[in-house]
Amino acid sequence: MKNTYKTLTSDKTSRLRRTLTLLLALVIAISAVNMPAIFADGEDSSEGEQMQPKNGITKIEDLNNKTIGVQTGVLYEDEIKDEIEGEEWMYYKMPNDMIAALEANKIDAYLIEEVGFYAQRYEHPELMRLEEKAGQSEFAVIIGNNDKQDTLYKQMQEFIAEGKKSGWLDQLYDYWVKNWNPNTCKIENVPTTTGENGKVIIAIEGGYEPFSFETANGVSGYDVEFMMNFCAKYGYQWDFWTMEFDSIAPGAISGKYDFGMNIVVDEERAEDSVLTDWYYVCDLVFVVEGEYETEMGFFERMAYNFNKTFIREDRWKLFLEGMGRTMMITVLSIVFGTILGFAAYMACRHGNKVANFITGVINWLIEGIPTVVFLMILAFVIFGKSTLAADWISIIGFTFIFGCGMYGMLQVGFGAIHKGQFEAATAMGYSDTQSFFKILLPQAAQHFLPIYKSNVVSLIKETSVVGYIAVRDLTKMGDLVRSRTYLAFFALIAVAILYFVMEAVLVFIVKRVQIKVDPRRRSKDKILEGIKEAE
Repeated sequence: MKNTYKTLTSDKTSRLRRTLTLLLALVIAISAVNMPAIFADGEDSSEGEQMQPKNGITKIEDLNNKTIGVQTGVLYEDEIKDEIEGEEWMYYKMPNDMIAALEANKIDAYLIEEVGFYAQRYEHPELMRLEEKAGQSEFAVIIGNNDKQDTLYKQMQEFIAEGKKSGWLDQLYDYWVKNWNPNTCKIENVPTTTGENGKVIIAIEGGYEPFSFETANGVSGYDVEFMMNFCAKYGYQWDFWTMEFDSIAPGAISGKYDFGMNIVVDEERAEDSVLTDWYYVCDLVFVVEGEYETEMGFFERMAYNFNKTFIREDRWKLFLEGMGRTMMITVLSIVFGTILGFAAYMACRHGNKVANFITGVINWLIEGIPTVVFLMILAFVIFGKSTLAADWISIIGFTFIFGCGMYGMLQVGFGAIHKGQFEAATAMGYSDTQSFFKILLPQAAQHFLPIYKSNVVSLIKETSVVGYIAVRDLTKMGDLVRSRTYLAFFALIAVAILYFVMEAVLVFIVKRVQIKVDPRRRSKDKILEGIKEAE
């Protein structure tokens, strides 16, 4: 029987490998055909402004009744809505997502700040901007709502004022923005800080060139160098947290972060938050797709894009780091969640009214709240002013989620066992605890372990939302790489494959446990071991 099982397992593994190989080959082929052409030497094209748009949009009034993309939370659309009629706005998490939507004809144009466009066009020369400006935005630093707020606000206002007066902010802007080159721009002289006044947590997007972006050596960009110099001047130790842009302001308002970068100055926002004076100003532009002829062949483009996604700056290390963090969160949540669910069932199984009421309320709340909302409530409300790491907040959240599932699985498993089993065990002299663990639990496990396996798979996929609370998990790392390369396919496929690998490992472990407790798959000698000893 063991050999038969090994053969079946081997066949399943082989099929999985073949499926993954075919999937990878198919997607690489599709990606190589569909990825936009880019210059192999990474040089910007001066022809970008002379190109003709594919969809014939040349001025803002042509956007009437069109579909327009914009990044969630930036509020740029408020600057131009009154000048366009009948348009539909589509909201995207990251700027590079809008490029993919534009090339797939899901949107006709997208709105972005001018500096962001030039960073994008460096890698995507087929993009072009409309000559008309859509507006102008001022960008400020949001100060966290905690006991350091007044001091940090005064210091930041002083720092910005001095930077404007001395011309240092202009120099910083020229270096990172006007002369942006992803191959050469870096923080050449990292300032030293005494850290005598403690640590400050700085929330940045981390996927937005040239202001904040991820490298194999850490974060870099305009915002990063700006804050490093602030911390050095006032004696703070910096701690940069990367997250979704629309999570920065809520986190600062809750007091979890001391600073939030790149916040658009808005009157409504200013009512509920403390914003500094602007530290840079930028024009807003509409971007459309222009006619552009490829300069790279099929295999050249595929090799270049693969190298750029994984090899350049050792970006493959980011995927492995994210995979390790995702695995850690998943495994610990499974372990703690299993213990929590089991403890809850033990407390409720004899009808304890208090335990049943508390368990019922918790189950009702968690089942009714979307996972990402639940995590954000934990991060920005319950632990809003706590210094607890986002990784542990995620583990706490998923422990409750998996624990609720475990409680339900135990109810199903034990509900399938006839009550006569317990009565027979009691009649044989077993205590309540002995009956539960030696007689009932092994039988119940046969009913709930298949569901347990499915919940493990579901959990590892649900962890992909932890980037909203600044966890650098696998999905977030894939987003950060995409934000640097502006290439979606290789990064997304790598993330998908790594999730497949993690799921396969965890499912294999659960299956081994299932075999150990299944009497039908145990050897005859093992089953009769207790009887032989009695003889």
